[in-house]
Amino acid sequence: MIYDKIDNLEQYAGISEDLRLGLEYLKNVSHDVELGVHELSHRVKAIVSEYTTKAVNENGYEAHREWIDIQYLLRGSEKICCLPLEYLKETKAYDTAKDAAFYEEAGVTGQEMLVGNGYFAVFFPQDGHQPGLCAGECEAVKKVVVKVKV
Repeated sequence: MIYDKIDNLEQYAGISEDLRLGLEYLKNVSHDVELGVHELSHRVKAIVSEYTTKAVNENGYEAHREWIDIQYLLRGSEKICCLPLEYLKETKAYDTAKDAAFYEEAGVTGQEMLVGNGYFAVFFPQDGHQPGLCAGECEAVKKVVVKVKV
């Protein structure tokens, strides 16, 4: 997992060309970008959505095998909890079509981070993450999730 300000993206550009492309997109994306899927390359896509954060994420934690998530908010802020998969108990088996399995905490409380106000988070396949949570008051947000092929 990576958690940092978008202004520091150069520190991560050398990890992979695909990750660099996704981070640069986030640094330059317009706040009025259209909702939906935006193909950046055959290995990188950005998904823009709007929703209201929730006190509880009914799905719990999620993890992906085929795609790395870079999560960034264009409007508002949200809390995301994160735990390595070894500290989570699977509640819904991996679905290849959704590239996701779902989990719950198994005796260890997740690390909370605030995404928004220029902060982003990168979640790799070993990182269980629970996005979309209220950071204080629940609010309407506009979010970009860049998916980078593993």
